[in-house]
Amino acid sequence: MSYTPVAADVAKLRNQTGAGMMDCKKALVEAEGDFEKAVDILRKKGQKVAANRADRESSEGAVIARVNEDNTLGVVISLNCETDFVAKNEAFIELAYELAEMAIFAATKEELLATDFHGLTVAEKLIEQTGVIGEKIEIGAFERIEGPFLGAYIHAGNKIAAITALSAKVDGADEAAKSVSMQVAAMNPIALDETRVSQETIDKELEIERELLVKEGKPENIIDNILKGKMQKFYKDNTLVHQSFIKDGSISVADYVKSVNSDLKVTGFVRISLA
Repeated sequence: MSYTPVAADVAKLRNQTGAGMMDCKKALVEAEGDFEKAVDILRKKGQKVAANRADRESSEGAVIARVNEDNTLGVVISLNCETDFVAKNEAFIELAYELAEMAIFAATKEELLATDFHGLTVAEKLIEQTGVIGEKIEIGAFERIEGPFLGAYIHAGNKIAAITALSAKVDGADEAAKSVSMQVAAMNPIALDETRVSQETIDKELEIERELLVKEGKPENIIDNILKGKMQKFYKDNTLVHQSFIKDGSISVADYVKSVNSDLKVTGFVRISLA
């Protein structure tokens, strides 16, 4: 006599794995009512789907930033999938938030993937969800930051998130850190200030500007002076503390932070974008 699963068992299996009702029913039938065996069947299905979709591009997803309770450590992660339809799914976003909370306690992406997730590792959970959703699901980017005071910002739609580190916990630091994180998300600075810009980037920019000046017929003896001015503008446009503050274009980000507290400085930032 063939086994027919009861509705309560199907619901229980669905709650534990997130798989669809029909998939849960089929797994229970195949397992002849053995709940743990049914869970394994669904996980193996996830492994098979993951293997078949390994070469797919997972450029959609959700980017989440989380900061610990005392605002001294934060992470930004992206949970990637293949389509925007899945990226907007409420259960997918909830999973991204839960993984971001766990990521606070992990030093690296690899450590996060090895972390326990309700009896599975995170890596195994992602394979399971690949089977449930039918798309490649993976942790894409992972950025970690520490500092005296951190604030985070997640842009609407969960495509961009940033965390900013400030030099001290002072009155107004919470709002300041969030506002500067919004700046980071919107303006995508390449570095904190001119001292943090790589020599490779500087050399490339100088080469481009020099070629343009030569084509314009500028005399060789004044090109170096012109380049100094060009680089100052480059740093103003592309480094965080020198950028015009998005909420008040008449001041720089550094000036805005000083207006909160004269001794306050931005000490670092991280940013992840899928946009």
